[in-house]
Amino acid sequence: MSLSLVQGRALLGLDAVQVTVEVHLANGLPSFSLVGLADVEVKEARERVRCAIQNSGLEFPHNKRITVNLAPADLPKDSGRLDLPIALGILAASGQIDGAALSHYEFAGELSLSGALRPVRGALAMALALRTAKVSTRLVLPAESAEEAALVPDSYVVRVRHLLDVVRHFALPPAADAPPLPEDPEGWVRMHGAPPGLQLRGPDMADVKGQAGAKRALEIAAAGGHSLLLVGPPGSGKSMLAQRFAGLLPDMDNDEALQSAALGSLCGRFSLERWGQRPTCSPHHTASAVALVGGGSPPRPGEISLAHHGVLFLDELAV
Repeated sequence: MSLSLVQGRALLGLDAVQVTVEVHLANGLPSFSLVGLADVEVKEARERVRCAIQNSGLEFPHNKRITVNLAPADLPKDSGRLDLPIALGILAASGQIDGAALSHYEFAGELSLSGALRPVRGALAMALALRTAKVSTRLVLPAESAEEAALVPDSYVVRVRHLLDVVRHFALPPAADAPPLPEDPEGWVRMHGAPPGLQLRGPDMADVKGQAGAKRALEIAAAGGHSLLLVGPPGSGKSMLAQRFAGLLPDMDNDEALQSAALGSLCGRFSLERWGQRPTCSPHHTASAVALVGGGSPPRPGEISLAHHGVLFLDELAV
C-alpha cells in the first residue's frame, strides 16, 4: 500500500491538537515533499527521518516520490515532535510495518540521526487532551516524555527508546530469509504513572527568624487567597519572605497538579521531582508584556500562566 495515515499532535497555545500525518509514495522523480503549514524545524525532519531509517537498518524508498501532508493544513506545526509519525508513515507506506495497526495509537518524538528518540515538550498536555476528549487512543512517547504523560490518570502511555522499538512492535511477519530485528526488552514498556512523592522542597518559612508581623500577614493572605504588597527598604527581607510564600499554601489536589504541570511542560520547565509543588514565578522587572502574559508565534504561556495555582512574585514592581 502506497498510502498510510499516522496520528500525532501539535501544540497550539495550551491545547494539543490532533494532527494526521498522511504519507503517499508514487512513481516519478525521487523527491521528499512535506506540506501542511510546517515550520522550519518540521521541514528539517526530512533529513532526520532519512538518516534515522537508514541507520536503523531499514529501507528508505529512495526511488519514490514521497509526499507527506500534515493535516489540518491551516494548523501551524513546530518542533521535532512529528519526526516519529513521519518515519512510521514512510515505513507503513513502503510495506515494512503494518499500517492498519497504527490507527489505535498516537505518536510523538524527535528522532536523532541514529534513530534514538529524544523527549518533546507538552507530553502531559497531549495526555490531558486525550483524557478531556475521552479518547481511548494509546500514546507512544520517548523516555522522560512518557513518564510525564503517564501522570494523567487512566492514560495508556508506552515508553520507547528507539525507532526500532516501534518498528518491532508493528512489524509484518518476516520473510523466511529475513534476519530478525534485534530484541530489547526495555524498548516497549507501558508506563503506570503513580504520582511521585514530593522530593524537592522549596524555601521554608521556618528558616526566617523574627519578622513576626510580616509572617502573620503572609499567613492571612495565604489562608484567604489574597494578593500581598510588601513595601520596605532594601535588605528588610521582602524577597526572602515572598520566596517562601508558596510553602504556606495548602497542598495541590491531583487536578491542580496536572494543570500546573501541563503548563510547565509546554515550556520545558516541568520536572517529576517538583510534582505537586506550587510554582513560584519571579519575572525580572524589565520583562516584556509578552513574557508576562504569553504570546509569540507559536503562542507560549507567559509567567502569569506558569504561576497558575502558585505564586507570581513581581519584584521591584514600582520600578
